[in-house]
Amino acid sequence: MKNKKTAFYILITYIIMQLSGAVLLQPLYTFYKGQHPTWTHDKLALHTQGWYMFFSMLLALIVSILFIARDKQFFDNFKEKMPLPQAILWGIIGFVMVLAGQMIGGMIESLLGISGSSENTTSLLGITDVVPIAILAIALFGPILEELLFRRVIFGSLYQGTSFWVAALISSLFFALMHFDFVHILLYAITGFVMAFLYTKTGRIITPMIAHILLNTFVTFTQ
Repeated sequence: MKNKKTAFYILITYIIMQLSGAVLLQPLYTFYKGQHPTWTHDKLALHTQGWYMFFSMLLALIVSILFIARDKQFFDNFKEKMPLPQAILWGIIGFVMVLAGQMIGGMIESLLGISGSSENTTSLLGITDVVPIAILAIALFGPILEELLFRRVIFGSLYQGTSFWVAALISSLFFALMHFDFVHILLYAITGFVMAFLYTKTGRIITPMIAHILLNTFVTFTQ
């Protein structure tokens, strides 16, 4: 029962984090405008988004960890767990699997006439140009939060009462939709499936976390 409460609290924490921008971004923008009156609107907007993203994700991660700390069985939904060194290795292998999956997804999108550029990725990289510390939110805080929510909470909960394919499909679709990049929903869904496979393969949430962190770091520093 406590396990389900922790999952619910993490879900609510993530939702509040996502919705908080509607309340906080404008006041934060106004504050920075007063501090930097000579800045352009675009620079102010990116600056605001960067710092908001950094602090909102950091706070959401801290709150989630505090909830998890009270639930010693939160990560015990898989009875059999791969030894930690092997699970870490699978995280690295998983990163390569995600890249391969996205290459295949990219080719499918190309055949369908979909552009290879992602507005979501372009927007995030624009933010890091103005607020470099936001890289921590993209490459570290975000992946950890998303794996806790989409793999442990959503996939892990569904997997208990359904098959891998049903749980992976539903959690991957939620994962894709929450990135608000609907043109490239296939790429996000493929990533979600690979992460679900890694979690099931090792029984440890750290494995998809490692793969996700490596993926976001790779994209951030190569693009």
